[in-house]
Amino acid sequence: MELFDVYPLFDITIDKGKGCHVWDSEGKEYLDFYGGHAVISVGHAHPHYVDAISTQVAKLGFYSNSVQNPLQEAFASRLGKACGYQDYQLFLINSGAEANENALKLASFYNGRTRILSLEKAFHGRTSLAVEATANPKIIAPVNANGHVTYLPIDDIAAWRREIEKDDVCACIIECIQGVGGIRMVQADFLQQLKTLCEAHNTVLICDEIQCGYGRSGKFFAHQWLGVKPDIITVAKGICNGFPMGAVLISPKFSPVYGQLGTTFGGNHLACAGALAVLDIIEDEDLINNARSVGDYLISELRKLQGETVHIIDIRGRGLMIGIELDIPYKEPRLRLIKEEHIFTGCSGTNVIRLLPPLCVSRNDADRFISSFKKVLQ
Repeated sequence: MELFDVYPLFDITIDKGKGCHVWDSEGKEYLDFYGGHAVISVGHAHPHYVDAISTQVAKLGFYSNSVQNPLQEAFASRLGKACGYQDYQLFLINSGAEANENALKLASFYNGRTRILSLEKAFHGRTSLAVEATANPKIIAPVNANGHVTYLPIDDIAAWRREIEKDDVCACIIECIQGVGGIRMVQADFLQQLKTLCEAHNTVLICDEIQCGYGRSGKFFAHQWLGVKPDIITVAKGICNGFPMGAVLISPKFSPVYGQLGTTFGGNHLACAGALAVLDIIEDEDLINNARSVGDYLISELRKLQGETVHIIDIRGRGLMIGIELDIPYKEPRLRLIKEEHIFTGCSGTNVIRLLPPLCVSRNDADRFISSFKKVLQ
């Protein structure tokens, strides 16, 4: 049997990692400024994380949600305190797409509606309704194109008001910093007005924090920069530093019903142990403040570089979620960063390079990236 060939791959095999660095099978070191799609939050192979996973799997890796799991309750309590949402409820699953799928399902159970509003250039996952809420027709199969979703411009509150005032909108789903969409940031006045409209028309506001959340923006959640409290928050990626896990944070306005939502693997013992270790490390090493500090430094240095090269059009982002828009396709500079400078980055569209390093990245790492990036743009 062969692999189903849907990924264009670099000719590199990553063999091990430590902190913000990875090594290939030939022993060559790379600076990881992508974190595997923003998944690596506390760094590769952090000893506390490794110990927590190892200890738990030696004891019990999995049992079903038909029995009590104190690790789930411990994680819910810790997460509520860490992010400031102690009064919310937690549903644990396995991925970001699954988190958004359940969030949209819960919204529809709540108000009985079927129409979703999503941002242009949005990305919310690749399953059923999550992929329909993703503004990319290339990945929406005919079976998923069911007419549930209307895509609207970012920050155009008049366009969103026109749709919401029809009183048939189930939910608005928003990435406060769009990842795949090119690190475009929602403005505070837009989101605040949208929240007011949603409350007035019994529409559920969902903030997709799968990529921009979990400390990456310099606050626990990106929407916390904007002065809005969503009805539902979805998280994944950095929640367990690479172990598959996702979660839905649900406001008190929703009442759970037995059987309404369900999962086989979600919230398993091993995932919860890893997620608790991630919160330990974030708190003990002050990684959210580090993300803000090093992110501010990176953005500042990139803007200086922008004045020195004709190729940088714009620098966008917050914390360690940064987009560099170029006037040339990203392909050549990104490839040169990997092959010549041994630095991994992400990309978006045709001309945006995305930076999503682990939250433990240092200023020295930032300086290495700036120096190398300057070289590949010359």
